[in-house]
Amino acid sequence: MKITRLQTFRVAPRWMFLKIETDEGISGWGEPVIEGRARTVEAAVHEFAETLVGRDPADINDLWQTMYRSHFYRGGAILMSAIAGIDQALWDIKGKALGVPVYQLLGGKVRDRMKVYSWVGGDRPADIVEHMQRLMEGGFDTFKLNGTEEMAMLDSPRAVDAAVAKIAAVHEALGNQVSFGLDFHGRVAAPMAKRLLKELEPFKPLFVEEPVLAEQAEHYPRLAAATSIPLAAGERMYSRFEFKRVLQEGGIAILQPDLSHAGGITECHKIAAMAEAYDVAFAPHCPLGPIALAACLQVDFTAWNAVLQEQSMGIHYNRDAELLDYVINKDDFRIEGGYMRALPLPGLGVEIDEERVVHASREAPDWHNPVWRHGDGSVAEW
Repeated sequence: MKITRLQTFRVAPRWMFLKIETDEGISGWGEPVIEGRARTVEAAVHEFAETLVGRDPADINDLWQTMYRSHFYRGGAILMSAIAGIDQALWDIKGKALGVPVYQLLGGKVRDRMKVYSWVGGDRPADIVEHMQRLMEGGFDTFKLNGTEEMAMLDSPRAVDAAVAKIAAVHEALGNQVSFGLDFHGRVAAPMAKRLLKELEPFKPLFVEEPVLAEQAEHYPRLAAATSIPLAAGERMYSRFEFKRVLQEGGIAILQPDLSHAGGITECHKIAAMAEAYDVAFAPHCPLGPIALAACLQVDFTAWNAVLQEQSMGIHYNRDAELLDYVINKDDFRIEGGYMRALPLPGLGVEIDEERVVHASREAPDWHNPVWRHGDGSVAEW
């Protein structure tokens, strides 16, 4: 079997799909994208085409290493996201060719179902309790929300109190009926993180995500030593080599690589194993589309330390399209009691409605995150 063509499709709300075709008629799908930089990743994907076309798609390990190592400059959000989507598509082809789900090719399942959680509250957390209550009716009991709006490097007690009050309201209304993680989203700088973590401890959040930005990872062990809240990070780390340093230094209890950003299934399967060796949990980041989620689930079902899976049904970013709009086998993605079963179809387990994808790609929006500013006019972390 030989790879013959790579096609990319940018679609609403902010996703990009990749189709890799072969001379035997078996095609694979991947989801290579950086939110807000889809066109840049698209260019990188097509630059890799000369490395891939004519090669056997079954040689996943060699193709991955060739893409990563043979072009001298490596790593980073764009290149690793391009590799990630290509890698997903190659695993999809291999599973379809052999007639088995990818998790079987990775050694088989270690669990029967995977716990998933839902986003609530939007970029500026609001109506949190009402949103949780609606989702609880559908069986969810685990959530994630942004922990704060923009916060200055040295902010006022008023800003801290405002952030804490929203979490206190959730705890008062729902108590132990729900579990929730808080995403600082890189909005909190080191001088404020320690204080905010201390104020949030009484409400027992499941974790705090990106307590500071990944480029400030030297603060993770210091913050972990000052709080009982498990700290999580990883969506802005792109290879096992970046995760290696974080694991060695300690402080992070939950690793959150994104399978559309951190080298795909091949790389994230290794990252999960590295985390297990350090007694660190694995909870892939995934506010993206159905192919990315399918890839995450394939690894989740083989990683013993996988504890939670993010998914984007109803997330505030989804405008003009929802998670399953481009999926034919929607029923395989159903969530029951806050859990998902392993996807049963061969490959990644997602059957893409190609006609709908092609149609949607003709008028795809260019999504960009908002630019926030502090009161003094300086740029704030979104």
